[in-house]
Amino acid sequence: MNFFKKIFSTGSKPKEEDSNKFESNLNLPLDELFAHNFTNKKGKFLYCTTQEEINENLKNILIENNWNSLVCFNDDLDKLAFILNINSSNKIDKTKAFFTNCEQLVAEDGSILFSSNQIKEIKLNELPENFIVFAKTSQILKEKKDVLTSINSKYKKEKPSNISAVKHYDTTKKLDNLMDYGNLNTKKLYLLLLEDL
Repeated sequence: MNFFKKIFSTGSKPKEEDSNKFESNLNLPLDELFAHNFTNKKGKFLYCTTQEEINENLKNILIENNWNSLVCFNDDLDKLAFILNINSSNKIDKTKAFFTNCEQLVAEDGSILFSSNQIKEIKLNELPENFIVFAKTSQILKEKKDVLTSINSKYKKEKPSNISAVKHYDTTKKLDNLMDYGNLNTKKLYLLLLEDL
């Protein structure tokens, strides 16, 4: 009997430090938990407390990457680009960065959720590889299971379609997780997160 216990218990107990790391992550505030999981997956995170910081960081991202213009479907973000003297277009051009907002940020896995309100009926893999996302701390949810409840309460009458998530931010890394098989939604992503709580 001990022989079988040894065989089947090998490697099944988590290391104590891994367990402690997991437990300490659960105790983080939502914005910190999201930031931790997002940056661990190579997402680029810029925490902002004012609109001026958003503007400055957006300009710096464009300069850093030598991007002269953006693809943008959102009227408010398009106005922001105009005010900052940044060229933008609603025509998809994969050589440009896509400037958008999002539906939700999910803290448990650092993913960002989009819908037809941001990406229309276009598949994520048909959009540019580079995303710049504007979001607010009030959009952070703790777990994936809360997403549909949040969308249903936000959109009482007309529910959005094309709900998609980006959860990988390293475009050079090959995905080998069975659950991610066929997921071409990896994006090099900058997140401009505005504190609004």
